[in-house]
Amino acid sequence: MNKDIMTASKILQNNSNELKDKYNFGENVYIFDESMPKDYIQDICDKIFRAQEANHFGEERYAIFFKPGSYDLNMKVGFYTQVAGIGETPYDVNVTGSIEVDAAWSNGNALCNFWRVCENLSITPTNGVAKWAVSQASPLRRVYIKGDLTLYDGGWSSGGFLADSLIEGEIISGTQQQWFSRNNEFKTWNGSSYNMFFVGDTNPPEGQWPEHPFTKIEAAPVMKEKPFLMIDADGDYKVFVPEFQRETKGTTWKERKVLGKKVSLENFYIAYSKRTSARDINCALEQGKNILFTPGIYHIDETINIRKKDTIILGIGIATLLADNGVVIMSIDDVEGVNVSGLLFDAGTVESLVLLEVGKEGESNNNSSNPIVLSDLFFRVGGADIGKVEVCLKINSDYVIGDHFWVWRADHGKGVGWDTNITSNGVIVNGNDVTLYALMVEHFHKYQTIWNGERGKTYFYQSEIPYDAPNQASWMNGKTKGYASYKVSDKVNSHEAYGLGVYSYIINRGIKLDSAIEMPDKKNVKIKNAVTVYLNGHGGISNIINKDNKSVNWFNRMSRSMEYLQK
Repeated sequence: MNKDIMTASKILQNNSNELKDKYNFGENVYIFDESMPKDYIQDICDKIFRAQEANHFGEERYAIFFKPGSYDLNMKVGFYTQVAGIGETPYDVNVTGSIEVDAAWSNGNALCNFWRVCENLSITPTNGVAKWAVSQASPLRRVYIKGDLTLYDGGWSSGGFLADSLIEGEIISGTQQQWFSRNNEFKTWNGSSYNMFFVGDTNPPEGQWPEHPFTKIEAAPVMKEKPFLMIDADGDYKVFVPEFQRETKGTTWKERKVLGKKVSLENFYIAYSKRTSARDINCALEQGKNILFTPGIYHIDETINIRKKDTIILGIGIATLLADNGVVIMSIDDVEGVNVSGLLFDAGTVESLVLLEVGKEGESNNNSSNPIVLSDLFFRVGGADIGKVEVCLKINSDYVIGDHFWVWRADHGKGVGWDTNITSNGVIVNGNDVTLYALMVEHFHKYQTIWNGERGKTYFYQSEIPYDAPNQASWMNGKTKGYASYKVSDKVNSHEAYGLGVYSYIINRGIKLDSAIEMPDKKNVKIKNAVTVYLNGHGGISNIINKDNKSVNWFNRMSRSMEYLQK
């Protein structure tokens, strides 16, 4: 930790002690109300940003909450920071000024603007334009922007996720390579690049694939929005759990009546990184408690077991669970209604078999009316330190809904190398009827994603194949060059995937990937709107899907497929 961050942390910890409410959310949670002096709020937000602006792989985590009211504030959001209103709807918290992400720390290049969150508030931008210049793992959820929204800061950007939001003006995507937009309302969309995805939006842009990089789905077939912390009219803190819905379009809150239930914080065990053990968490779960992880890094030395239906696991401030001694960080039994959201799972120095496992292989109940839901979950192997894991996320249960994953084997930072941050796969889906939105999986040694279950659906996929294989011999799948990024198992009879982008940046010579996507040649296995891109480097990808001969390399930088036709 550098001197500036140490100084800022001491000041912030001292100030945070003045802000305690009925519940103690820990030293890195700040809860503001509109009676507090404007300069006081601004000063704390500025100090947090100075500490976090370039704190790429740092240990500090922060959550900043605003009680219902109106605020004048110009705020920037750095690494590992969550900013949220704690009203029931975005109408309850109004910020005039800005809550934004820029990329000044990297000369306008937002390619590494990861791990930050803004949700559940309204922003009236002073200059008429809000800015959220991010890449992966930086969701903008449940916000009302009374103006335009721009998603870049001049340089490159590789996002991103926007959901359940109302933008009065236009959205300008600029340099964004890809973007996922779900259940949003906006006036117009301005911009295009590799892969822009719209599902359940009320006014998606005109134009069709492949002439335009737009995939448009009328409604989200199944959805249960992410739970969030709120303060009720009685002054009590609760976690709001939105209702499970089908065929959704537009926001859940525009008409001010939100469907769902409020769960009192009395029903939660509040975890703190410096004093809560995995055993403490398991004891609380056995007693029927839900878990709220406050900001920090938790060393998990025994598996967190979720065994009761309707359990809520909610992280705030990018709470991070780090595997110690090769443990599985979290295991969810095949029980209905579990919600897990807002967490970063970090592989440890001793190899784990898996970081998060949902259900057990070969065992699954019919949870179709009350599914397990996973929202804003991020996985990391290396970067902060050496990390090793066989598979980051394994989904065995049926009917699971995943809403925004970034599953990342680090390509930069500490503990990075082909024989250092060792993996096999990012995601394996064994369950049937699983639906994943905004799935981003990158740089794993073998298949990035394997889908073994029936009737699976993927709405938007972003993936970079590994950069760092030393030679072709080290990256072979039998006689096949490399491993496809998206693999639908040969035994699968029904599968649908929409809006897939697979990118190549191979740093060593003499290496190619045969196919970006592999799937069985069957009538009900469908891949629609796929793109491969040669970003830079060497080699390339010889086919988009199976052996379709649509290659990318130094001479042909992009190839598109509208729909794979069975032979």
